[in-house]
Amino acid sequence: MYLVSNPTKELYRRVSSGSVVTIGAYDGLHLGHQKLLSRVVAEARERALPAVVMSFEPTPKEYFAGDNPPARLMRFREKFEALAEAGIDIFYCPRFNQAMSAITADTFVRQLLIHALNVRHLVIGDDFRFAVRREGNIELLKRAGKALEFSVEQVASITVGDERVSSTAIRQALMTGDMRKAQRLLGRDYRMSGKVVRGESMGRKLGYPTANVNLKRRLSPVFGIFAVRVSGLGKRVLDGVASVGTRPTFQGTKPLLEVHIFDFDEDIYGRRIHVDFVARLRSEEKFDDVQELVEQMHRDSAAAREILAA
Repeated sequence: MYLVSNPTKELYRRVSSGSVVTIGAYDGLHLGHQKLLSRVVAEARERALPAVVMSFEPTPKEYFAGDNPPARLMRFREKFEALAEAGIDIFYCPRFNQAMSAITADTFVRQLLIHALNVRHLVIGDDFRFAVRREGNIELLKRAGKALEFSVEQVASITVGDERVSSTAIRQALMTGDMRKAQRLLGRDYRMSGKVVRGESMGRKLGYPTANVNLKRRLSPVFGIFAVRVSGLGKRVLDGVASVGTRPTFQGTKPLLEVHIFDFDEDIYGRRIHVDFVARLRSEEKFDDVQELVEQMHRDSAAAREILAA
């Protein structure tokens, strides 16, 4: 997949005959996102044009939230890999800054969709708004499409039960530890991926060696102790127990993902792993002494094994 943040000769070459485009943050790639992407890829293949996702970095919600941004469900790399796996050919990701926040709907269409991407077909969700003061909507896009020769397709949201699938709903489910609801909205277990880094070996000293992964997020959508499954270390999917938090018993301050993989003792520093969160066991706690912590770790491991075996 071709990643680009500004128009280049290579981008112009790839979209010289046109493109099929969708626009959005695509954080989490939940069931609603998957429906949109499947339409983009299908239409692009039928027209023999590249399938394009246009997003922004940071996301508009992050930009306007300032120091209190919403938790990212996916790191940028995770999003890139998921879009490539979905069949997207071009990931166009301009910088969202003050100038972009003030862009008018007409300029947005002409500068980004027509000039940069040579759009021939646009696929959007039923809640899509864009440009300054959110003035751009489906009616404006359809009028622009008639004038500038591109078609517009609006895809209805997906509901699970009586709830609309959205990244916001998934964040709320994860923050409250409702992993089953998050799984239903995502269509899979919630996942974090990253490279295993060297830590202080505190877990090994306590009899629970851990694979440590930096979150690389301003805010994590999950905190606490979880039953997890780990992949990326060969063909097997491995069971484990994980902590996402600051390790208050040891006066930690930086949030970290620590994974104890059951019945596993290999050197995996530098390896990239995928951690799927199956169930939340409890909140992170500060213990009065190390022995009390170790006893709780025994109970957490037993509970995680039982859940994962079910």
